[in-house]
This record gives sequence, C-alpha cells and structure tokens, in this order.
Amino acid sequence: MSIPPEVLARAESLRQALHHHNYRYYVLDDPEIPDAEYDRLMRELEALEAEYPELVTPDSPTQRVGGEPLAAFAEVEHRVPMLSLENALDESELRAFDRRVRERLGRELVDYLAEPKFDGLAISLTYETGRLVQAATRGDGRRGEDVTAQVRTIRSVPLRLLGEGWPALIEVRGEVVLPRAGFESLNARAREEGGKTFANPRNAAAGSLRQLDPRVTATRPLEMLCYGFGLVEGGRLAETQGGTLALLRAWGLRTSSHLRVVHGAEGAIAYHREIGALRDRLDYDIDGVVLKVDALADQERLGFVSRAPRWAVAYKFPPQEEITRVLDIQVQVGRTGVLTPVARLEPVQVAGVTVTNATLHNEDEVRRKDVHVGDSVIVRRAGDVIPQIMGVIAERRPPDVRPFVMPSLCPVCGSEVVRAEGEVASRCSGGLYCPAQRKETLCHFASRRAMDIEGLGEKLVDQLVERDLVRTPADLYALDEDTLAGLERMGGKSAANLVEALARSRATTLPRFLYALGIPQVGEATAQSLAQHFGTLEAIMSATPATLTEVPDVGPVVAAEVHAFFRQPHNREVIDGLRVAGVAWPEVDRPPVERQPLAGKTFVITGTLSRPRDAIKDDLLTLGAKVAGSVSKKTDYLIAGSDAGSKLEKARALGVPVLDEDALARLVGG
Repeated sequence: MSIPPEVLARAESLRQALHHHNYRYYVLDDPEIPDAEYDRLMRELEALEAEYPELVTPDSPTQRVGGEPLAAFAEVEHRVPMLSLENALDESELRAFDRRVRERLGRELVDYLAEPKFDGLAISLTYETGRLVQAATRGDGRRGEDVTAQVRTIRSVPLRLLGEGWPALIEVRGEVVLPRAGFESLNARAREEGGKTFANPRNAAAGSLRQLDPRVTATRPLEMLCYGFGLVEGGRLAETQGGTLALLRAWGLRTSSHLRVVHGAEGAIAYHREIGALRDRLDYDIDGVVLKVDALADQERLGFVSRAPRWAVAYKFPPQEEITRVLDIQVQVGRTGVLTPVARLEPVQVAGVTVTNATLHNEDEVRRKDVHVGDSVIVRRAGDVIPQIMGVIAERRPPDVRPFVMPSLCPVCGSEVVRAEGEVASRCSGGLYCPAQRKETLCHFASRRAMDIEGLGEKLVDQLVERDLVRTPADLYALDEDTLAGLERMGGKSAANLVEALARSRATTLPRFLYALGIPQVGEATAQSLAQHFGTLEAIMSATPATLTEVPDVGPVVAAEVHAFFRQPHNREVIDGLRVAGVAWPEVDRPPVERQPLAGKTFVITGTLSRPRDAIKDDLLTLGAKVAGSVSKKTDYLIAGSDAGSKLEKARALGVPVLDEDALARLVGG
C-alpha cells in the first residue's frame, strides 16, 4: 500500500513533536504541554501507524512498550572499555589524587567537573546517525550484555537524538537508576502480590533492566542519567567534560542537574560536603561524587592505568549499608499501645553513625524477612531515617539461631496483647493503665470531643506524668490547686480554672465517656452506637464479641477490640476509679437506633450556622444519624449555613439534598 505524502509528513511531524515533548518532560523536567495533549498526539500517531504499518520505525515513540521476550542476552564487546574509577574514601585520599594530577600536568590548580555518583547500573548507548542502535551493560568493562530492547522502554533515553551536530557514531555512557518513589511503589506492589522485594533501588534497577521480557521492564519507572562518552566517530565534541555533557543534554540525553566545575581539591571537598548534605533529599540513591579533570586534552595527557583513568576519581560517602549480627529481638510499646519488634545489633558504623538497633516494624515483617536472633543481616541507614534491616545473609546462618515470638502479654504492664483480624499491628490492651501509653491516653481523655477538660493540654500532661502525679485518668480528679500551682507555667488562677474544669467534666454522657476511654477502633459514631444499643456501660463491658457485632456498624474487628479492652482487669480498675471520683452520666433511655428519626441517614455539615457544629452533630448522632466530613454519593443530606463553599458545590453536582436549619427542624419533626 502506498502511503500518501501528507500522511508521511504528518507521521514525521508527530514523531518530532513527541520526541521534543519527551525531552522537555523527562530530561528538562519542564513540560510545555499538558499530559492530555501529549496523549492526543500519541494516539494520533498510533492510529496512523495502525492504518499504515509501513510507517513504523524503530525510533518511533510508539515503540517503547517492549517487544517479545528474549531467549537470552547477547554479548556485546565495548569498542572503548568501560573502566572503573579509583576511589577516595576520605579527604586525605582526595588530596592525594589531586596532587598526582597536578604533578603530571605541571599545574598549580586543576579544574574538575563534579557530579553526584549515581548508584545504579552502568550502561553504554550507541547512536548511529542520531538513532539508538544498541544499549549494553558494563559487564566486566570489556564485554557486556545487549539490553537494547529493555533500554528502549526508558523514556529518558531518546530513540533519536535531538538538534544537530552530533557525530555519525557516538557511544554515550551513563547510569540507569530507579527513583526512590518508584522503588517504594515497586516493593509495595510485590508485597501485595506475595512476590520477592528488592533490597535497594540499585538492585531493583539492575533486576528491572535484566528482564528477558522487555514488557516487564516497560512497567518499571527507570531513568537514565548520562555522564560521559566512549567511541566518537565522524564528529567532534566540546573541549571540556562539562561542555560535552551540555551537548549531550541539548541532544536529548538527561544529565545531572548538580553538575559543576570546581577549582582544585578545596572546591572538590566543598562540593562533596554540599552534595552529602543534599543526599537524602535527592530523587535517586547516590554513594559519593565523581570528579573528572574538565579539559579533555588534559584527560588525554593523563591517560589510564590498567582498569581506571588517571583523570577521574570517585570520592565516596560513608556506606549506608553494612553487615552485622542480631544479638536479640526485643519489643517496644508505643504511646498508642502498638508493639514493635526491635533488633538489638552488634554495634556497626553505618553512614558515619554507630548503629546498635534497627526497627522490624511488626510481626509480619519479621516473618517476611525471616530474621532470627543470631542472624547476620544487612543494615541500612539513610540520613535521619531509623536504621532498618534490609535482608538476612542466609548462608551465614548458624545452627543455634532463635526465631522471634511476639509476646502474649505486654512487656510493660502485663496486659493481654491482641491482634485484630486483618491488622498487622499487635497492641497492648491495657490502654488506661499501661505506662507506655500514659501520655497519649490522658491527652485523648481530656480532649474536647471526649471529657472536654479545658486547660489540660499536652505540655501539662507531660509534667503530670514525668512528676508521677498522674498514672491513670482517674488520678486527674484527685489533683488540687496547690499541686497544680507548683507546676511550670501554672499560676494560682490557672490551677483554679483547671480544678473547676475537672469538676465540670464529671458530668458527661455515656457516648463521650466511651470515646474518652480510647478503645482502639472506637470513634465518636461507634461510641454513640454502642451506648444507644446497650444503654448502660455494664452491658457493654459484659457483651461478647457476637453480641457486639449486633450493633450497627460494629464488625468483627471493632467487636474484638472492645471485648479485649473491657476484659482487661487493669482497665476495669481505672473505670471503677473514675466512677468513684464522681464521673457519671444519665442513663440512656432511647429507642433502638433503627426506630430513631434519622436512622441510617448520613449528614454533612458546612458553613456558618446559628449553633456550633459540634452541638448540631451531637443532636444528629442522638437521633441515629451518621455525620461525615465530606460529601459523597452516600451522603443523604448536606446541612449548609452561610458562606458554604466547595461542599455545597459538590452536593449540588451530586444531587444531594441541601438543608438549612429550618428545613432540618422540619425533617426531624416530620
């Protein structure tokens, strides 16, 4: 089939436009058009190529999805070897490198091109007449693997060079990396699917690129950053390393945004410190900086040793991963009662800090990583991130290792440890009593929607706990003005006000009291439903998981948490203490929820109303309604006052009935 000239021209125009916009988006991070417009151009080209298959070219933007799986990787011989770099591990070694360079060149000062040392997989790209014809891994430096099909799926690798002036043949050298965000999402997906996770972004990048099926590689968010060149034929580059990388960038190849020419050893050391401070905020993992003599003529004069150039050095950072041994696995209890396994490690230097502990997050994570006491493990520490165990070195496992067992009783207070079905967290059920949870429990108990003890904030709770004046919520009601006045930032007036607020809080409601207890999974709405269904605290405390699930919106997980909470003698003792202290509420004497006026209805409140929103919310809950924070298709009514904004617009768009306060009164009265 002959292709009309206008179709040929349009296809070429679309390819050039898409190559240009790929460059703007993936290399410059400066897109010119919205994603929707890019997609429109791509769909138009795809349609033309579908109608005229002869239009398809290897460098078409439509050909990045990956072809058929390969049987094996072919071997590629590098025409210019991909050598490794000499390492400098500290300032003195860097200064020694600089001294050798200056002596060989006969200079007092040498300029270096400095850039981050990306921690990925080294790749060589070969372009002939501006088109990508081959991509190969570094391998042993002289021979690598042909990964052309896989590299073609990486969007920051141009299939055709942009601009003009590029040599007839050029080998471009760079690093394929996996951004940290992509690494986290890749591992998250693997965990969800029960697959194997990667230890670090470098391993993930290498594993992704070495997939025999390019279609798998195409699903991985790989990037390539270019840092140099190999063979060049039929053209010239710039006179400096920095100028050459500027050319590569102009031709559509991505380079580091942190390139800089520095002057001598002092400039190199200052750059190393600067990038080290940025290290944990970069999108990619780096393990140092690379310094190259900037003038290409000087590089040629300096030459090579057997496996490395004399004109470049990798000035490394302290390692972020090391090997050590697990001495023990202990359990910490957090302020919300969650139990976290923590590995006690044989001390090891990681990223310049002595590491003795590493979090294991939860019981499932210990099982997934198969960590035993006595194992040799890889520990990683990046910046201020808590050290983590990345994996076990199975071949070093001694015969006397000991598996981890989550305790059945809280190591702090002895209460039962519970783990709700479908939850990863194991939790201490002694919330009102457990010292580890004391501050969190007291702050929640005093909060506005709970017991509403005005003046009892977090800083005051800290003092009360640290001075051992309050151990449980019941102890709050024994505080007097003299004791409180002796605390920091508490004068006589403030102390009197707090004592008065405590006295007021004694008169509460059963839903508020239930919410104040801080039972896991029990929010305001669930507390209201429990109170309405059972009527008394005693009935709730004696309910079985089966009877608890009879309450609307209380499923097996919530029922298990409520049952476990009230089964703990410690919690019952604190509740008894609160009642002895005078905390009381009127009996709940209302019809079952299903017979209430607003049973099963969901309301959202917005705008300025004649009464506080909390007061209206309480009234709605009392009448059996649910009160949500945002409008959705499940919303039955929006109560809107003056100055209502986006929620009102969304309600109208979804067709949700909108009520003012008068209309609400009529609805309830009806």
